[in-house]
Amino acid sequence: MTIKKSVATLAIIILGFQFSFSQWTKDKGKGYYKVSAWYLESDEHYTDTGDKDPNATRTNFNFNFYGQYGLTKKWDLIAYIPFFARTTQNDAVSGTTGQVLTEGEAINSIGDIDLGVNYGIFHKNSWALSASLKLGLPTGKSEGGSDGSFQTGDGEFNQLLQLNLGKSFKLYKQSFYGKLYFGFNNRTNDFSDQLTTGLELGTQLIKDKFWLIGRLNTVQSLHNGSLNAQNSQGSIFANNIEYVGLGGEVSYYLTKKLGFSFNYASLLSGKIIAANPSYSIGVFLDMK
Repeated sequence: MTIKKSVATLAIIILGFQFSFSQWTKDKGKGYYKVSAWYLESDEHYTDTGDKDPNATRTNFNFNFYGQYGLTKKWDLIAYIPFFARTTQNDAVSGTTGQVLTEGEAINSIGDIDLGVNYGIFHKNSWALSASLKLGLPTGKSEGGSDGSFQTGDGEFNQLLQLNLGKSFKLYKQSFYGKLYFGFNNRTNDFSDQLTTGLELGTQLIKDKFWLIGRLNTVQSLHNGSLNAQNSQGSIFANNIEYVGLGGEVSYYLTKKLGFSFNYASLLSGKIIAANPSYSIGVFLDMK
């Protein structure tokens, strides 16, 4: 497996760990808005057999906006906008002579934008069920650099339909919430479709101040696309990516509405994806 097959898919990782739809819809006029910086530095990757191989160090970085707005009591509008995305690769240097074998490269652009809606099917007692539709717009750069393998987007228009189930509960007088979701992602331009599943568990450690959240999610390719791993420009993009991901987030409210969060995400296993963890830090406004 070459370096080209280690290219991390920004959209996949970000969606998996930062763009989970809420089971509890916002009331009309209420919203949640966050601006974040996200970073991944990768020097190894999962191959198409699930093994790990080293690669020249690449970094992916973006500034992004996430927003969820209550259009009505049952309908939410959702948007994820990576308004600045950057992909770089370090110089390849000889370990014996110190000579630069291959010069590093970088590209900058906007990333792939995601727009969606969330519909509250029912909310009774501590249970909530919703359905969501997300549209992935190919606004990023799918080819860049001297070999075409530098990307900030996948170049395809996808539609993710998802069911979301949530419940709040108590254990030993401690309040928790849990979320489950299952989705089908239809992808165009000869990409394989995907099945997505996820679990989220959160608790408030300090009332109205400090939240601790854990997430486990998977992406499974249906391997029904005809896109070759290497396109006509010789670059690799994220067809047939698969992973099992584990992540955590802490959120702290400075006031009743304003706060900051830190997110860590890693992979337990994967195929054709970067093997290193990613990090993000953000500032949010929670209009309850």
